Amino acid sequence: MKIECTIENAPKLAQWLNDGRGLALWRCADLGNPGKTWTTPARNVDGTPTQPCHWSMEKQPAIIVESAEEVTVFIDKEVKRFRVGLKRGYGYCTDAASRRIKKAVADAGDNAYYTFDYDTQEAVIMKPTSSMTLGSWLAGQKS
Repeated sequence: MKIECTIENAPKLAQWLNDGRGLALWRCADLGNPGKTWTTPARNVDGTPTQPCHWSMEKQPAIIVESAEEVTVFIDKEVKRFRVGLKRGYGYCTDAASRRIKKAVADAGDNAYYTFDYDTQEAVIMKPTSSMTLGSWLAGQKS
């Protein structure tokens, strides 16, 4: 198991490592959401171990990472974007929209996922196009 992040989260993880706090990867204990994970600093500013910050987090981190070489940064690209219908009064997708999103994610291929653009009421299908270690990403930021 490794820590993975999107390019948007890379600066925060790099900062925690730079501050000497390390990174902790927490798994979800809620059986309704078995794949969910969180990444937090491994240690608080005072050096004490970080505690779970949500009721569904396991009591101990699955792994603790101290090196930027142990973190993978994914660079994603937008594959598709389309407007979706929402259920009146509920604010979540209609059944037809959910099916359309699932199909678009499957059609986009391995590791594709979706986000929701609330400003335009559109599903945005994303897919990782490349990856690198956090250390390599940091080196590229300094050039």
